[in-house]
Amino acid sequence: QVQLVESGGGSVQAGGSLRLSCVVSGYSDSSFRMGWFRQAPGKEREGVASIYIVYSSPYYADSVKGRFTISLDNAKKTVSLQMNSLKPEDTGRYYCAASDRPTFGLSVLAENLYNYWGQGTQVTVSS
Repeated sequence: QVQLVESGGGSVQAGGSLRLSCVVSGYSDSSFRMGWFRQAPGKEREGVASIYIVYSSPYYADSVKGRFTISLDNAKKTVSLQMNSLKPEDTGRYYCAASDRPTFGLSVLAENLYNYWGQGTQVTVSS
């Protein structure tokens, strides 16, 4: 059974940085796509970044492009999200997700593409 465990959340002032990590276990299919999502209070969950394990090709939401970096460490089975120049609007609960589904035209940041989810880690950015 696939399990995802996030860590690295916390509180930081605007302009600061945080690094989130997600350890993945229980899978044998190397064609997984990994993603990071976030949900602010009262808002829908939104995709932030995605990366395809086979090609390590990243994709970002416009709101985080140039500030966030998603990366893989296949040896450690870990996907990380480096978040720089954080803004108060980046506040939310961040979730790691994995997908073994074909995209079939779905955006790689579409929530319904992903079928495995972690419990999330809170990120709070103060102004």
